[in-house]
Amino acid sequence: MPANAKSALIGEEVRTVKQCPPFLDAMGSGWLMPLMADIEVKDGHFSWDWDLPPTRFEQLHRSPLGLHVSAQATGSPLAQDGEAYLKFSNFWAVEAPEGFSILFSHPANRPDLPFQTLTGLVDADHFTHGLTHFPAVWKDQAFSGKLPKGTPVAHIWLVPRAVEAAFGTLTDGDACRFEETLEILSSAPGGYRKKFRAKKR
Repeated sequence: MPANAKSALIGEEVRTVKQCPPFLDAMGSGWLMPLMADIEVKDGHFSWDWDLPPTRFEQLHRSPLGLHVSAQATGSPLAQDGEAYLKFSNFWAVEAPEGFSILFSHPANRPDLPFQTLTGLVDADHFTHGLTHFPAVWKDQAFSGKLPKGTPVAHIWLVPRAVEAAFGTLTDGDACRFEETLEILSSAPGGYRKKFRAKKR
């Protein structure tokens, strides 16, 4: 994508999100969980051809995709007439270090996907031998075609549970640093990347 683009609204070139490291870093951090098989979508029907080998785990389902009934969203902000509710299957058990949870969410900055994965927080330092599947709302009712194997269906990040926050008024030295930071960001492209971005991710 280009670093700059012409804005019809203001009539001049503006920086694109390519010059926004936080936008790009969000897409490249954590881990992406992939769709396990090609899913064919036609006229609102989902199908796949996936021949898994036998398993000794009788309660382990063998489908890359499950369906939810719409009544399960009743009373929530997710309840929308005509939308399909899915669950992408995950076949990895995920373990976090002690004191950390895992945030599961829609792949960062990917509104192009025809679904919206729901966000959930799992205490994966204790829930270490179960599978966390990924419920989603199918948003693109007009979609027809193949959702290919490997499509990112969930994004996961480690989140420490013991986090404290402090709130206050910017005064004295902090206020000066605030003004300096604004000047660095507005004076030229790359201010955040060159001055504040961590050297290694």
